[in-house]
Amino acid sequence: MDRDTDYRLLGPVEAWRAGRRLTLGGPKPRALLAALLLQPGRVVSADTLIDVIWGDRPPDTARSLIQSYVSALRRALSADAIETRPPGYLIHADASLVDRAAFERLTGQGRRAAADGDHAAAARLLGAALDLWRGPALGGIGETLRAMADQLEEARQAALEERIAADLAQAGRETDLVAELTALVATHPTRERLRGQLMLALYRLGRQADALAVYAEGRDVLADELGIDPGPGLQGMYEAILRADDGLLPTPEDGASPAAAAATLAPALLPPAIGDFTGRAAQVREIGAALTGQHDAMPVVVLSGPGGVGKSVLGVTAAHQVADAYPDGQLYAELRGATDPVTPCEVLGRLLRALGADPPEGDAERSDLFRSLVAGRRMLLVLDDAGSESQVRPLLPGSATCAVLITARSRLGGLPCTHRTDLDVLETETGSRLLAKVAGESRVRAEPAAARRIVELCGGLPLAIRIAGARLATRRHWTARTLAERLADERRRLDELAVGDLEVRAGLGLSFRSLDAAARTALQRIGLLAAPNVAAWVIAALLDVSEAAADRVVEQLIDAQLLHCTGVDRAGQPRFGPHDLVRVYAAERAEAEDPPAERAAAIGRALGAGLWLTGRVASATPSGAVELHRGFLDSGGPVGTASAALRDLVRPVGPEATRRALADPAAWFEAEADAFAAAVERAAAYDLHTLACEAAAALCSSAYAVGNRFEAWWRSHDAALAAARRAEDRSGEALLLIGLGQLRYEQDRFAESQDYFRLAARLCTELGDTRGRAAALAGLGSALREAGGLRAALDALTRAVDDFRALGDDPGLGLSCRFAGTVHLELGEHEAAFELLDESLRAYRNLGSRRGEALTLRSIGLVHRALGAYADAEGFSDRAVRLLSAIGDPLMAAYAIQARAKCRFRLGRWDVAAADLRCVLETCRAHHDRFGEALALRTLGECELAAGRLDAAERHLSEAAARWSALELPLPRARTLRDLATTRQAAGDPAGARALRAEARQVFTAYEARERDEPDA
Repeated sequence: MDRDTDYRLLGPVEAWRAGRRLTLGGPKPRALLAALLLQPGRVVSADTLIDVIWGDRPPDTARSLIQSYVSALRRALSADAIETRPPGYLIHADASLVDRAAFERLTGQGRRAAADGDHAAAARLLGAALDLWRGPALGGIGETLRAMADQLEEARQAALEERIAADLAQAGRETDLVAELTALVATHPTRERLRGQLMLALYRLGRQADALAVYAEGRDVLADELGIDPGPGLQGMYEAILRADDGLLPTPEDGASPAAAAATLAPALLPPAIGDFTGRAAQVREIGAALTGQHDAMPVVVLSGPGGVGKSVLGVTAAHQVADAYPDGQLYAELRGATDPVTPCEVLGRLLRALGADPPEGDAERSDLFRSLVAGRRMLLVLDDAGSESQVRPLLPGSATCAVLITARSRLGGLPCTHRTDLDVLETETGSRLLAKVAGESRVRAEPAAARRIVELCGGLPLAIRIAGARLATRRHWTARTLAERLADERRRLDELAVGDLEVRAGLGLSFRSLDAAARTALQRIGLLAAPNVAAWVIAALLDVSEAAADRVVEQLIDAQLLHCTGVDRAGQPRFGPHDLVRVYAAERAEAEDPPAERAAAIGRALGAGLWLTGRVASATPSGAVELHRGFLDSGGPVGTASAALRDLVRPVGPEATRRALADPAAWFEAEADAFAAAVERAAAYDLHTLACEAAAALCSSAYAVGNRFEAWWRSHDAALAAARRAEDRSGEALLLIGLGQLRYEQDRFAESQDYFRLAARLCTELGDTRGRAAALAGLGSALREAGGLRAALDALTRAVDDFRALGDDPGLGLSCRFAGTVHLELGEHEAAFELLDESLRAYRNLGSRRGEALTLRSIGLVHRALGAYADAEGFSDRAVRLLSAIGDPLMAAYAIQARAKCRFRLGRWDVAAADLRCVLETCRAHHDRFGEALALRTLGECELAAGRLDAAERHLSEAAARWSALELPLPRARTLRDLATTRQAAGDPAGARALRAEARQVFTAYEARERDEPDA
């Protein structure tokens, strides 16, 4: 490109048509001028200009250089030509002096002349428009303006095809056109309209065979390069030439063929289809069918979805697919609804010029003229990025022969349409294919796991994936793993997802700024909470408003595509969550805009509301668990500044949320476990240590215990423990140590469990906390019992029983007596076991805990079974099954079913017992309960042994023994080995049986188990 030449937007050089030449000083000032002239009268930010000129590697002095380039342009143009207006610059340009406007004006006049039948004038005007070009659009300026350059190039191609159509409409022009069209088709082999025009010119020159050969070549090219067949227009031309249709020839009256005249000027304004379009095949077919199917009224299709999800790309792709069904033209308008909405009047002006008409002044007149010009014509109108129904309604044609495709972030619910498509993010595999197309197949193939991780961290959002791919493609020294690691840090993720003029943060900001204040605050606080999803009552607490008000905010966020319903949980609550990148952006805005005290108060209210609901559920359906909170939430609890502030945060929740929680507590706890964990973590981060400790301690016996939500349990306790230690809250520390001991117990990590319980017991003793010490001792005894330390377990549990008796604490007494009773059972001390289990049962019934009652009934059944009273044992176990099933505790119900099944096969009902045990095994595996799985396998082996099915018994018992070894539980393993010895004996392997019995007896003796005194079978 010459530096001392005219500058034009449509070719390399002419900017103004004032006749003087501009010395612009090189490609960088030219790029800056082009960026300003592409948006005359609009502010272009300095950041955008830096991206246009330097891309991803601007110099440190970029802003200073921008200022110097602007100064130089002012000297070359005029002092007031470019205005500094934050955050960038604005150019004042007379549209009549800019080539782009001249091009649009001439093409519009040419189309109007063609519509009037003056094809010679049409060809002359369109030729003049094309003469404005001096090479590729924005040639040599850089890649950042590529999208605009592609759009301008498409407009040039459309004008060229229309000029050729005008020439074809005039008799005797075919000879000149064949040479031009042959070159054009060679350059653009997939443009069907050019190929059809060449076929028509050849046919009219008597070269029918050559015309058919051009079609055959095009059919092969389309199949090979695009995988599609020729469209209806090209196919129709082929069939007409085959049958030598007279309609293709000029008529004596007007010198033009009817076919040529009919296809003279059809505006083709669609942007080019995206070459790396990936997936969405079902949606393309769905939209295509909606636009081309049989309709009584004009088809109007709305394609909605959040920013960056690929609506525009999909819309343009689908429009190209159906373009041939609309031979009278395809119109396109970008409405910029999410940024700076274009007025309907301005859009109509552009559409009318594209149709060859001079737009009248008034809005209504423009709308009337537009509808008149498209009436009865087969035209497709694509309205991209619509902001509202009011922006769209004046643009709708009135003719059923037309079709409209609208893309928008909102669903435009008030707009009458024939079909709606909501666009979601990409699945991981599809997203990986898109990443490969942008970054390069070899980069993705080399590290497929890292590529999938990138897609996951982008949340499947196509815009984010494209940006990530572009960053990989332009940074050859990066691996996919490098980018995945950079994206993994949420604090910098949005910074990483920016390249050139593409930026995820900017797109999210557009949607965010369209919200009202309440919706913005809600989204910020949802992001701050960082829960995977929440119910409406949580949003109400975050905003400190009623549930009804929260519902209205939720609806606005859903309409804005910034929040979506993730499903309905088992408690019947709809759950809502933002896309991961929206959540990161919202949290970023909250950190930047909300004072720390307001953020802490919002998190505190959300967690406090959950704690209030937990208390209501616990009161209505006591679980029997030892309540570990310190009374700060009770009216009679300690009084002080901290406790008063805490009570202020723990407020009642609305009646609908309360009803759902009370209706099915197990389902409610399961649904809320992850949100509770997130709230505890955030409360701890804001040093709300008392609330965090209270919530974690209260939840470890409810929300986290249901369904073995061990990760949530650990996260909440770990965060709260750190906050308690920062605040030197030793009482809270003790509560959390007990909770962590219980977590490790539930995870069958009994050695770690003992360590936590011992530490908690010492701390509670130092604090004089008798109840806390008793709870820690009860936990320690239970962990020792599972590990086979029966005498040590009994010592700890006896001390716990004594403390709970002294306190008159029914939950603690029920728990410690039940555990102590089962230890006596293990030691063969049946009378002592019955006494303690009876005391446990009374405590649980006084408390009204059906769960505690059921677990104790199961334990009583175990004592009866050990005494050989199988029918009585089955009855106790069956009552436990029914109680646990009724309260929705499937895992503990499975343990009761296991106990009942053991009674049943001892009574000779082997097949019934085996069927029950297989269900137990499935339940334990679903809950990742390794202890229960090993127990079910051992019992199933015993059942098969009793039934005489030795191979099956051997298989199940061997597998159970391996599981006990992995859990480092020698006593259950020894019992399994004893059963395996019986199996080997029955199978004719007495030596193997003796070895197994000897190994088992050593363990029974070492642990003083009841089996040490039993004779060898």
